[in-house]
Amino acid sequence: MAGDLRPFLKWAGNKYRVLDRIKPLLPESRRLIEPFAGTCALFLNTGYALNVLNDTNADLINLYSCLQDDAADFIAYSQQYFKTKYNNETAYYRLRKNFNASDDPYLKAALFVYFNRHGYNGLCRYNNSGGFNVPFGRYKRPYFPEKEMLAFAERASKARFTNESFLKAMGKARRGDVVYCDPPYVPLNSTANFTNYCAAGFSQDDQIALAEAAQRLAARGVTVIISNHDTPFTQEAYREAECFSFPVRRTISCKGDKRGFAGEVLALFS
Repeated sequence: MAGDLRPFLKWAGNKYRVLDRIKPLLPESRRLIEPFAGTCALFLNTGYALNVLNDTNADLINLYSCLQDDAADFIAYSQQYFKTKYNNETAYYRLRKNFNASDDPYLKAALFVYFNRHGYNGLCRYNNSGGFNVPFGRYKRPYFPEKEMLAFAERASKARFTNESFLKAMGKARRGDVVYCDPPYVPLNSTANFTNYCAAGFSQDDQIALAEAAQRLAARGVTVIISNHDTPFTQEAYREAECFSFPVRRTISCKGDKRGFAGEVLALFS
């Protein structure tokens, strides 16, 4: 097992399986900053005293905040949507419509958990208008991650959640901090693109800006680690870093026969 605590969300690029690659590169420090928090797999399996967990996905951060504020009640509230009557197309699309129209943070957080387990392939995707648009997944018995949510909530007492740009989150780092970046990955080819994880997307210019920010922080005594696909583009972007390459198995793909291995790189700026 790569780590002790599994994230409660299904997620493209979840780092739980490669924690044994990342953790040896982490120096001792008091504070960890994650500008691209995702499932928070690293945070869950490290023991930093202070943790700043940021993501541009407002729905994700809202979910974490609700779980942090009142875990028992929120988990009980969320579990109602895992009843059999909600595991069908009609109910799913009605709830998805309600989610996109609602401004109730508690409802949206609970439905985010529901979509994560009932939606197609565990995807998180939005259209150009910012509407959640993952189709129904047709699972017989979607798993409700109560145990994992409770474990997350216990660890979350040592965390601060923010919904800002990655550059703003990185700008908070001070000498001695550790910054781990897990951005939307550079596509391996012209058809592989997960930039709709949030409505704003993540461009090639953003990738370059991230690498440049990592270099600036390293010059100020901050350790930065970036995960990405191992491609000629990332090797050039991370030329000032110490790079570690290895194969990883894809766990989320639209086609089952495409879930093979892909090259991964960890870039260490220090």
